[in-house]
Amino acid sequence: MHIAIIGAGINGLMTALELVEQGCSVTILDQQQAGRAASWAGGGILSPMYPWRYPQAVNALAKYAKPLYQTWNDKLYPVTGIDFEVHDTGMLIFDEADFATGLRYAEQHQQPMQQALYIEQEQIEQINPQVSTDFKQALYFPQLANVRNPRLLQSLSRYLQQHPQVTWLEHAPVRQLKITADQITAVQTEQGDWIEADQFVFCTATWSAQWSDQLNLNIPIRPVQGQMVLFKTPPHWLPTMCMNQVMYLIPRQDGHIVCGSSMREVGFDTTPTTEMREKILQACFEMVPELAAFPIIQEWAGLRPGSPEGIPCIGPLPQLRNGWANFGHFRNGLCMAPASAVLLRQFILDQPALINPQAYDPASQLMLNARTV
Repeated sequence: MHIAIIGAGINGLMTALELVEQGCSVTILDQQQAGRAASWAGGGILSPMYPWRYPQAVNALAKYAKPLYQTWNDKLYPVTGIDFEVHDTGMLIFDEADFATGLRYAEQHQQPMQQALYIEQEQIEQINPQVSTDFKQALYFPQLANVRNPRLLQSLSRYLQQHPQVTWLEHAPVRQLKITADQITAVQTEQGDWIEADQFVFCTATWSAQWSDQLNLNIPIRPVQGQMVLFKTPPHWLPTMCMNQVMYLIPRQDGHIVCGSSMREVGFDTTPTTEMREKILQACFEMVPELAAFPIIQEWAGLRPGSPEGIPCIGPLPQLRNGWANFGHFRNGLCMAPASAVLLRQFILDQPALINPQAYDPASQLMLNARTV
């Protein structure tokens, strides 16, 4: 079976990986360099921030992130030489209003990886001595981890580029779909090339709404900007991830610390602003004051694929026998991607589903506003 995957962010690349490992041949198309949009720009926390604030459909996928990434890293690292760096740091959350809910969450939803401990200042200092003494209590999630997403994307890209069943087309925006009756027969790139396949998968993230007219659907995906700041400290200087009021610090193994993040609806603008940078820095310095002594080495903004409830569309596109969706992951693309790819692979190859797919059905999310011809 030959499958064309439109979009080479984390969901497109993971979907391609799942399918080629099952013996399919895959053509991957992206409008720019693979893995350089929101997937690269994110923080890489392998859990939704405050999972109790999200629908269970989000957490049902996200709980597989850490074990699946660990498995794929073990498989790909010997081939690519690139370590994803699945980093078991744990996380401290200082939002007191979330303490009661956070403590109950793991048991209520049978998610042991979200097990939390209530700790006070002496324990905070033992776990992470860099935290401000202004914080007298916290929730500690010892099993939470992060992945170094730029390296994850580099490893996936390198593995797929060398794979004999993969055709790789970067800087090839798809502009036109050729639809006959209830099938897509080909897609045309901006360069004028027609790509034929048996199946077509749309992993187009923030840009998914561009297909609304050609697919005769209202696809409610919008760009939501998130801004980030990167510090460099000595290795292992910050022992844990930290979070307060939706701002976070994510330490990498070599001492880089990713700080974010914002939420702004400014269309497709990826320009960082000084005002948002100062808000991020203020929140991060409140958590870890000594971070201000270290240099900022980079800042950027990315575009999340905003969807109404943050629940992605995964499965068959309405009215098409060979069109598939895997988009709309909003703030949790990295942590939902591995299980989303498994679920879509199971759909396409008619295999038993990892979880109940009903919540992700594109027909329930897209058809309500479909236009008639």
